[in-house]
Amino acid sequence: MDLSLTWAAIIALGVLMYVVLDGFDLGIGILFPFFPEARDRDVMMNTVAPVWDGNETWLVLGGAGLFAAFPMIYSTVLSGLYLPLMFMLVCLIFRGVTFEIRSKATRTKHMWDLAFIGGSAGATFFPDSRSWSPMRCWAAAG
Repeated sequence: MDLSLTWAAIIALGVLMYVVLDGFDLGIGILFPFFPEARDRDVMMNTVAPVWDGNETWLVLGGAGLFAAFPMIYSTVLSGLYLPLMFMLVCLIFRGVTFEIRSKATRTKHMWDLAFIGGSAGATFFPDSRSWSPMRCWAAAG
């Protein structure tokens, strides 16, 4: 097996694992507004809290693998997708902060619920914007 094909498989595995595993977390965040009771929301957060940070590791593996194995593709695609990826990163940071602070908050728990909902929805839908498609970025770079 060729080395570039091996790296492409590793990167594809990393991105696939992120999509599958973090899709569960993001789905819980998107469904959060439909469960108004605090007890239900606490159960939902406690379901995801032990594993949420491990899921983002797969995304880091995909990005680092792309940088290590295919630096030209990394620089072209990521420079073209800079804005949506930064929005996605900010949303993932909001989600991470929410996981850590929401359980300790008393007065501001509702604000952290909104941050979790917004972070989950943003991390889900920012990379899927039609105006930021990879083919457009590739055409603009070339």
